[in-house]
Amino acid sequence: MATFNVPTRDEVSENNQVIFDNLQKGLGFVPNLYATYTYSDTALGDYLALQNRKSSLKAKEREIINLVVSQVNECAYCLAAHTALGKMNGFSDEQILELRTGEASFDTKFDALAKFVKDITINRSKPSSAVVDNLLAAGYNKENLVDIIVVIGDKIISNFIHGATQIPVDFPAAPALEEAPV
Repeated sequence: MATFNVPTRDEVSENNQVIFDNLQKGLGFVPNLYATYTYSDTALGDYLALQNRKSSLKAKEREIINLVVSQVNECAYCLAAHTALGKMNGFSDEQILELRTGEASFDTKFDALAKFVKDITINRSKPSSAVVDNLLAAGYNKENLVDIIVVIGDKIISNFIHGATQIPVDFPAAPALEEAPV
């Protein structure tokens, strides 16, 4: 398999250098996955616009989607990043591990969301009618459904970029699900 180095600021276009500078100011570093987007002159800016778009979903709901999709796609980078972000958004270690399985026994609305996301991701865009009905019965609406799918698409893009490039993970590794407490 081809080797992909993580582009440095000096190796990217002027447009991407500006984005690197903004990420450095805002996050304190440029995550390796974001840097990898800069193999394209426009992909990082496009991706950040998608990721930061206005949404009907709360931050916790977006993290549920990110964790479930990344687990289904077995993306070590995104699991590591979203485990850290999940904690920052108030989820416990145990809740994060459970969310990654596609369930949330601690919250019925989050459970419906996690189950929908797992089902639609595993079934490649074709969820069962039962999980769609359960999602809507749990309090999500059609606007939320569309926003959920947009976040799924966002995460699949990152999962695929990491899967193809295997750039180094620069977040603490997410624990394996087998390490989940019983």
